[in-house]
Amino acid sequence: MPLPTAPPSPLAPLALVRPVSDSLADCELSHLERVPIDVGRAREQHGLYVDLLAELGCTIEWLPAAPGSPDAVFVEDTAVVVDEVAVMARPGAASRRGEIDAVAAALAGRRPLARIEAPGTLDGGDVLRVGKRVFVGRSARTDDGGRDQLRAILEPYGYSVEAVTVTGCLHLKSAVTEVADGTLLLHPDWLDPTPFAGLDLVAVDPAEPFAANALRLGATVVLPAAFPRTRRRLEAHGLAVRTVPADELAKAEGGVTCCSIFVDSPAGPGRRI
Repeated sequence: MPLPTAPPSPLAPLALVRPVSDSLADCELSHLERVPIDVGRAREQHGLYVDLLAELGCTIEWLPAAPGSPDAVFVEDTAVVVDEVAVMARPGAASRRGEIDAVAAALAGRRPLARIEAPGTLDGGDVLRVGKRVFVGRSARTDDGGRDQLRAILEPYGYSVEAVTVTGCLHLKSAVTEVADGTLLLHPDWLDPTPFAGLDLVAVDPAEPFAANALRLGATVVLPAAFPRTRRRLEAHGLAVRTVPADELAKAEGGVTCCSIFVDSPAGPGRRI
């Protein structure tokens, strides 16, 4: 069992992560057929992912294991963290709502907490921040009520909240992520790109539809190793890319943004939600 690390350096962003559950194979699925998942291999891949976060300057804090929560490793869905506040989500899958308390406990000493209340639903994977603009996916997991509650929480801090229609994938960040200031990586077939007018858009390679879920850490983009064609597109755009194996976690509809929550210090190397 991984042990919690020391408190983060003021110059390093804190990454909250959670162990892969023994019950991962019982995960929620919306857009993929259920296939066998090798939990041991998923743990190995998750370990390599966490090692890379540390190499890129993050301080790692392990949240408690949740053996009865198959999707708990996908910790991003439980909270939306900005500089001013941490918003505890209310996942659209009822089976995931028991994951919230441990994450709230980890965030409570670091941010004021707000919560999405019933009957609204909101998954963190449906929330993408680009500067002070916050895009929220209309998906099977996030409804208008959850989005409107998030808007009411964030607007007093100067954020705008905009809806994006998502089709064909689980979350907004399955279809689009920020890879540099004002630059988005997206799969245009899975969302309405109209809200992103004026931003620099890089499309995934058509043969790699799931490649749009990339994790930006400072000047580096973390991408699953299964998407070499999209990696070349990002590098042609002048971006530095590091890859990790993530295909076993992908069987549970997980990606590289899903497995962490970042709590950045003001001098940290990059922010993303």
